[in-house]
Formats: sequence, structure tokens, C-alpha cells
Amino acid sequence: MTSKFAIALATGLLPFVTSVSATSALALLSAGPAVAQQATSGQAVRWIQVEAQPTLGEAEARARAYASRLDGVSGFRVGGNWYAIVLGPYTERAAEVQLRNLKNAGLIPQDSFIALPNKFRQQYWPVGASALTAAPIEAPAVETPPEPQTETVAVVPATPSEPVIVIQDETKREAQASERALDRDARKALQVALQWEGYYTSAIDGAFGAGTRRSMAAWQTDKGYDPTGVLTTRQRAVLLGSYQSVLDALGMAPFEDQNAGIAMAIPAGMVAFDRYEAPFVHFKTKGDSDVQLVMISQTGDQNTLYGLYDILQTLEIVPTEGPRERGKSGFTIEGADDKISSFTQVKLADGTVKGFTLVWPKGDEKRRDLALRDMRASFASLGAQALADDAGLDDATQSLDLLSGLDIRTPERSRSGFYVDGAGRILTTTEAVGSCTRISINDEFDANVVATDDTLGLALLEPATAQAPISFASFLTAEPRLKSDVAVAGFSYEGRLSAPSLTFGTLSELTGLNGQAELSRLTLAALPGDAGGPVLDAGGSVMGMLLPAGGTTGRTLPADTSFAMDAGTVAAFLAANGVTTSTTDSVTSVDPVELNTKAADMTVLVSCWN
Repeated sequence: MTSKFAIALATGLLPFVTSVSATSALALLSAGPAVAQQATSGQAVRWIQVEAQPTLGEAEARARAYASRLDGVSGFRVGGNWYAIVLGPYTERAAEVQLRNLKNAGLIPQDSFIALPNKFRQQYWPVGASALTAAPIEAPAVETPPEPQTETVAVVPATPSEPVIVIQDETKREAQASERALDRDARKALQVALQWEGYYTSAIDGAFGAGTRRSMAAWQTDKGYDPTGVLTTRQRAVLLGSYQSVLDALGMAPFEDQNAGIAMAIPAGMVAFDRYEAPFVHFKTKGDSDVQLVMISQTGDQNTLYGLYDILQTLEIVPTEGPRERGKSGFTIEGADDKISSFTQVKLADGTVKGFTLVWPKGDEKRRDLALRDMRASFASLGAQALADDAGLDDATQSLDLLSGLDIRTPERSRSGFYVDGAGRILTTTEAVGSCTRISINDEFDANVVATDDTLGLALLEPATAQAPISFASFLTAEPRLKSDVAVAGFSYEGRLSAPSLTFGTLSELTGLNGQAELSRLTLAALPGDAGGPVLDAGGSVMGMLLPAGGTTGRTLPADTSFAMDAGTVAAFLAANGVTTSTTDSVTSVDPVELNTKAADMTVLVSCWN
């Protein structure tokens, strides 16, 4: 990632450590001749500190580079064996005005600050001079800009009483000269910034060929500059400053977690460590970024890796749409919906399974890709150390809808259905499958709707992959006996239980309340999840399909009132759609265990996903 060092270098100013400023101040930036006045007795003197280096050699090199571009560069040793580079001296008022205007113009870093001379010790630059005895420059009372020879940009002063400093840009020749002073890293930084802005699409090689020149000219045109194809010092500062603001917002920084055994760069401006909840390291979102980060760390082998691959795809933070790649030693999962984009990378390393999931709000792909590039490149295992299996579990919130603190993806609704032939076709209620982007059966395979009858409330499903059910419905052709015992097989609790339940009741009427011949009224306390399930007689034959509560009237009925579409009507619907049904006219009884087995083998959970 491009650093502030490279950006400062590319602007014509070397990088900073502690602060910034510009002494060449009026010499470089003032559009009119500033009147330098001698300091009066007792007048406060201020300097603008640009940078500090830990060694004399580095500091001299920086000071020499600054002096080649700016006037008034000095260097002093300061506390802690640091060597400061400063601009000045100024009066107190002049230093404040100059610092503010230089920052507003984007010519110095935003952490530049005003320094007092009592912090300075020996002067090391320039050799043989005594900058501390120089008269401070005062803020000019009036600025009169000359007739511009090249483009000028006015910097709005902070208050009406402050002078307006007008910055005269470089000529093309001067820009070429300042550009030649850039090293390869600084040139690459400019290409990276142009690429970020969408102007440069070639290799980041630091070579300013025809492609780079065209991208520079296009950027200049869009920003209202003369399209020379050569960026001036100020234009480089503007371009790189825009890119730097993105980097600052991301705050990419190295992160090591010894407990998890993971080292990687993270967008520290967007997320911060929150807690452990094995096998995850949770990071909380900062501000309103809506960015989520989860690190993954656990001991394990390839079986653990493959199991994790399946489990992660049940989470809300991993949308179902997107490419997946699984190899022998790792996998990646990408997903996107209308709200988020998600990327997961997991690898086998040092006898552990380690990785991360990054979730980013939709519509901010450029910043996401910038962060993700660094995260993937920097990800590393720190050895065999991994999160303990019980890490953070004492404080964890336990819920069937959570997996170690992460929301499990749940269907919009789940109802019941049952196999109606040996090909695995399924009958259910239209309520179960209306407005679904995906329909799953028993959370194991998907199914497609092949026929519906909204008047009857019947829907026929066909499995997306071939199925061979253990058992399927045998429809009763004989008229059932009134007041006989019946049972409904269904997923009463919409999948919270792993198998269907039997709800027992009575066949109370062979028609609906308004005499509908195709309906049967049951005295049976069904739940919403039971809708679509088979209604069984005492021998396990199918007498019909349970309809959703309230599906036949607009009235509120007693809680134990349910209705079923009778076997004859169901069979006719199935026959009309190419299903040959199995029938029986035998009215027998079986023991409850056998009845429960028959029900479990034919009844399925039908889930609607969006």
C-alpha cells in the first residue's frame, strides 16, 4: 500500500514523522512580494516544524532535499536525540496564518505544527549559519497578487481579516524539473493514485510512458487544469492527497493476535477488536462504516476445513450468490446481495484452520477492494497456536439462531409437505412457496415449483436433483368414517425439531363450514408449520392435505378448528400434472410406532428463502 512517505515524496516534499510546515512560505507561496519587517523587541518567534528524523545522516539528507525546493529550511537537534527540520522564523501571527493557508492549499501534511525555539539545541543545517538570530517574517498587511503568468488558485482565508495567499503554479518546464527529482517509489505512488481515480489502467512500474502521460492529461482536464500531461508539484499534492484521504479513512494497519495465531493488515479505521467466541475473533464496526470483520482460528485438519466450508455458507454474512472454490488445503467464498458483499478466505496451516471473513456495504467496492488486497496479501499464520475451543464461550449469547455470535441464515418461512411418488415429487400448500427465490427440502436439497392451483391452495414441487424417497403417500379412496381418529404429520415448529411431529385429532365433518365438498373439517390444534402436511387415518393412509389456518374463511375460528383438502381432490390435481398416485381402499389401524415411522418417511420440511 502506498504510504504517506511515498505520497509526500511524490509531492516534492519528503515524508514527515512528527509534523509539518513550510518555511519557504512566502517565497514559495506568496503571489505578491511580502514585506519583511524586522522583529520588535520582545516579539515572539515561531517556527513550523516539518519533520524529525532519528539520525543525523537521515536528517541532513531530508534537509538538503527540502532546501532544494523551499526557502528558509533549517535543522536543529531536539530532545530525545531527534533531529527536526523546520521553516522560519515567523512572528506568532505569521506562523499561524502561514500554517493554516499551507494546509488549506494541500501543500503540507495536516499534522504540521508550530514549534517554539526553546526546544531547539544545536543547529546542524545549514552548516555555519545561525538561523536563531534571523529576524522573524511577519504576516503581510496586504497581499497584491501580480498579473498571473500561469494558472493561479486562490486559497480562501480562514477569516476576512487574514491575507489571501495566491499560489502561482509551475510552468510545464518547472513541473518537468520537479518531476525528475522523484524516485521510482514516488512515481509508482502517482500511478497508483491515478489508477484509483480511474485514469490509469497499465502496470504500476514507475515509468512515465505514453499511457501514464495520457492518464495525467485526462485527470488534468477533468480537474480544470491545463492538460500538459506533466503534473506540477501542487497537482501531485492534490492527486495524492485525494488518495491519501481514502487510505486515512481505511486506516490499514498491521494486527497480530497471539491467541488466534494470526497476523494480517486490517482496516483499523473501520473496525476494532471486540471479543472471542471460538472459533471466531469478532471485530466491531467503527462509526457508521457498516464494515464487519471476523477472523477464524481453530485446530483441525482437512475434515475440519471441509466442515467449516459448509457451515460458513449458512451464515447471514455469507450471501448465497457468488463464486466458491474449495481445494485440499483451503477455500474461498464470495457472496453478494443488495446490501453487502462478503469475502471469506480459509487455509490449513501449522495443523490449524485459519482465515477471515470481510463484509463490506454494497456500493463501496473500490475501497473494499483496496482493503481486501492488503488483507489477503498480508494474512499469515503465527504457528500452531489457535483459539481454544471454549474461548469466549462463558460470555457468549446462546441461541439456536446464532453460531458463535454470528447470525445463521434462516428461511423466510417453513411449512410441511409430503412425497407423492417414487420420483420424489412433493405436494405442499401454495402458502409455503409463494414469492420465494429458493425452495429447500429438509435443508438438504432444492426443489422447483412445477404446478400450482391457487383456488385449491395446492403446489407440486420437483426436486432439483434426483431423489428416491423411502416412502410416499398412499391415498385413501374409501370415504373416511366421521368422528374417526386422524393425525397430521408436519413440522409444527418450522424446522426447530429435526423430525416431523404427529398432531392427533378427529374428523369432525366431511365438508367445509359452507358445505364445500372438497374440504374436510378437523378438530385438531395445528400450528402454522403443519400446513401442507399429510392428514393420515389410523392405518397411515393419506386422507388429504392440511390447509393453512384461516385459508377458507375470513373469520376467526376456534383454535382447534382445521381444514384439509380431501384425498380425491388432491389426487385429481396430481393426475392433471402427470403424477401417478398410489391408492388404497383399506381402512385399518396400525400401532403408534409404525404410524410415526410412516409419517416420518414421507413428510418433508419445505422452506422458502429470500
